Amino acid sequence: MTNDNAAPASGSIMVVGGGIAGLTTAIEAAEVGYEVFLVEKNPYLGGRVAQLNQYFPKLCPPTCGLEINFRRIKDNPRIKVFTLAEVEKVAGGPGAYTVSVKINPRYVNENCTCCGDCAAACQIEVSDEFNFGMCKTKGAYLPFEMAFPAKFVISPQIIGTDDATKVKEACKYDAVDLEMQAKTVDLPVGAVVWATGWEPYDAHRIDNLGFGQYDNIITNMMLERLASKTGPTQGKIVRPSDDKAPESVAFVQCAGSRDENHLPYCSYICCMASLKHATYIREQYPDTKVYIFYIDIRSPGDRYEKFYNKIKEDQNVILIKGKVAEVSEDPATKNITVVAENAVTGEKIHQTVEMAVLATGMQPTAANTKLPADLQTNDDGFFINDFAKGGMFASGCATKPADVISSNQNATGMALKAIQTLVKR
Repeated sequence: MTNDNAAPASGSIMVVGGGIAGLTTAIEAAEVGYEVFLVEKNPYLGGRVAQLNQYFPKLCPPTCGLEINFRRIKDNPRIKVFTLAEVEKVAGGPGAYTVSVKINPRYVNENCTCCGDCAAACQIEVSDEFNFGMCKTKGAYLPFEMAFPAKFVISPQIIGTDDATKVKEACKYDAVDLEMQAKTVDLPVGAVVWATGWEPYDAHRIDNLGFGQYDNIITNMMLERLASKTGPTQGKIVRPSDDKAPESVAFVQCAGSRDENHLPYCSYICCMASLKHATYIREQYPDTKVYIFYIDIRSPGDRYEKFYNKIKEDQNVILIKGKVAEVSEDPATKNITVVAENAVTGEKIHQTVEMAVLATGMQPTAANTKLPADLQTNDDGFFINDFAKGGMFASGCATKPADVISSNQNATGMALKAIQTLVKR
């Protein structure tokens, strides 16, 4: 028996981003014997998938896929997780990088048992970013119910206040450390995989669609949080203006996508997301009318096409081929009127609904945040992998808009590419 295929003892890989692609890359590399440093800017792992109510193809909650991944990370001593962390600098080359990682203070140490006494003692509330600012959370908080690492976070906004002192005094495990400081560590790695993911396109920038001007216009990701039992309304889909169950909802497809003024490309999954959202609404409100205004319905693959055909059979889901040109609000009722031209009949449609949902597209994080990566990006900010050069790779939605399945498949491939860099050393 030979050990020719054994992992080199010094070989390590850094994965930047702890969303579904980053988790997959890290786990795949670690489970074949490599040391992995997983760096995530949020205080938790799970990325955008953690914010979903359900995801394709099985329409199961994120706990379904994330829980097993968190367990695999917890059980694998080869994976070292850094949360609230960001890469500041990368020096060296393939097979021999030194990466400087800044770790920001959580103000909570390893003693945390998730008892919640700190949150109970805290009076100050801060905007809940996990729920897209639709509600507040305590200044001492658990990011979401099944957050991993399972540790509370103290918001920097309460540091130096009386509340911070109360929070510290309330913890009987001595887990609150208000003196915690940011620190930088230098890590030697052979390869870096950038799984930096995506962010929803800023709907405030789409002037004609009224987001931020009218209360009852929300985005597709906000609807995911409304539909989630761990969301701001415990899973009840209601109008933001008055918490009323909407009797009619309009979905505006390609909100900012396929538009030279915003995102020129198709974000791949938005059509399917809106069809899925229609199922959320129809399950809660059997009589609610759902209007979906689209340019083209893009349902890639046999499984998605079948899902689309099934939704079409619902008489309360009305699909209208037409790009929404403008929206307006009735100040008295807060109802929204959507204006579009029906591309099939040519008629101009004025559809009044009680709530409108903008299907905003995926924008790569790298489009808005300059990353210290020796990788090319295209004009839209997606990374372009240079496999001949090796050493640094991007995976998942950092390379193109994708669904969870595609991201996972791509991430597995990038784990292999990173391993190949180490083997060639």
